[in-house]
Amino acid sequence: MPRLPSLPTAAGPCHLPPAARSSRGPVMRALGAVLPALLVLALLGFGMVGMVAGIAAGTASAQTTAALPSPPPRTAVVDARLGIHPDKTRFVLELSDAVSFTVSVAADPYRVIVDLPDLIWPGGSLPVEGKGVVARYHHAGGPRGTRLTFETVGPARVREGYMIPARDGHQPRLVLDLEKTTAAEFRQLAAGREGAKEVGAKGSLTMSSIVASAMVVPTPQPPPPQPSPQATVESNGTVTAPPPFAPLPPIPPAQLIPAALPIAPPPPDNKPPMVAEKPLIVLDPGHGGQDPGAIGVGGIYEKDITLATAKEVKRQLEATGRYRVKLTRDSDVFIRLRDRVAIGREAGADLFISLHADSISSGDVRGLSIYTLSDKASDREAEMLAAKENRADALVGLDLSGENQLVANILIDLAQRDAMNHSKRFATLALQNMGRDVPLIPNRPHRQAGFAVLTAPDVPSALIEMGYLSNRQDIKLLTSNGHRERLGKGLARTIDAYFRWLHGAQRS
Repeated sequence: MPRLPSLPTAAGPCHLPPAARSSRGPVMRALGAVLPALLVLALLGFGMVGMVAGIAAGTASAQTTAALPSPPPRTAVVDARLGIHPDKTRFVLELSDAVSFTVSVAADPYRVIVDLPDLIWPGGSLPVEGKGVVARYHHAGGPRGTRLTFETVGPARVREGYMIPARDGHQPRLVLDLEKTTAAEFRQLAAGREGAKEVGAKGSLTMSSIVASAMVVPTPQPPPPQPSPQATVESNGTVTAPPPFAPLPPIPPAQLIPAALPIAPPPPDNKPPMVAEKPLIVLDPGHGGQDPGAIGVGGIYEKDITLATAKEVKRQLEATGRYRVKLTRDSDVFIRLRDRVAIGREAGADLFISLHADSISSGDVRGLSIYTLSDKASDREAEMLAAKENRADALVGLDLSGENQLVANILIDLAQRDAMNHSKRFATLALQNMGRDVPLIPNRPHRQAGFAVLTAPDVPSALIEMGYLSNRQDIKLLTSNGHRERLGKGLARTIDAYFRWLHGAQRS
């Protein structure tokens, strides 16, 4: 750009020669006309430079952004379910990937809190109606991840918490076993005296390690030392000393703030609707595949009778809207007895019902009977489960491999006794409700035996002999759609009565 001519100074025209003063008017008029145009050109030049720089910076930024790696995929929730067991309430969270988690407790109201990484949880965040020791539960997302909160019916704790890796066609599962505790023990847990326990994707919690999470307050650090000001020399040669050091006021001590126990806002008058968690009923149609079971008069197979009846019972239970139902088999396939029990335990069954139809030499005996596990068979099963090679999975949620023989036997026996008591209660209710529409065997319709499908130590189980294929009247009933429908209604009434009793027992 050409350099602008110098303008007159403030001394101005009184110092100009006459010739200059005489020509001052035309020159100033020329400058007045040219100067605005020159300023506009200068501004435009600077604007173009800035625009080019901005475009270049934007391009560089775009290139940099495009080069950033994509964030890792978030873990998703596949299924969530609650189940009642004789001595605990079990929560199972099925996930697309294993995750770490932290457990803590809080009061007013009583809560068990589980902090997880940020999860994709389909289906919204409405509270879910609970069962057992859980009144209800809900989840919420936040900047630190997903928080899962169980509101309990009283002081409660997590007895065991662990991740099951993906296996047997199942996704990874987070399993939490919640149980009642005393108010004193709950206060000790809530105080967080032992610190928070974070569990990795492959870790597990023990009873003593599940405590409330609290922030660890760091020791206040002194401020970094400031460099002392140097002495200065005034213009007159006088040396001025630096000002004396003035200490900062003391820092007040930090306050302990529980990180995982925020004060909950007062509950609103109108509680949001809750989504009910339905109990899971596992129906086990006996026999199948190369195992036909009993062969009745006319060549009827027990395996066909049990499968047809199980499908009808499943239809009726699901029609009530109160239950989830799973069959150990839904086609003519062979399943080993131990695998049938494992299917129920892996699914988190609240009740296991095996359906059969017996056959004996006498054609006069007929009627329905129901079996639960006998004490002697229970003792033998407990001994087998306590054997060293079986301790790791003897009780779901409790690894006994580190316990001695006596402790393992006691723990298994306690769990199995509770399951047997619940099974006997179910059998009593079944005879009361099904006896209205279905003929019962006249001599001791409730019996006890060592059937392998009844040996799950932590799931109430019963085996129903629906009739005798050696009796023509029973065959006629068992092959009738109307009779199977009556069987389904009787079982639905029984299951309703059982869970009403169970919920009453849990609240007491």
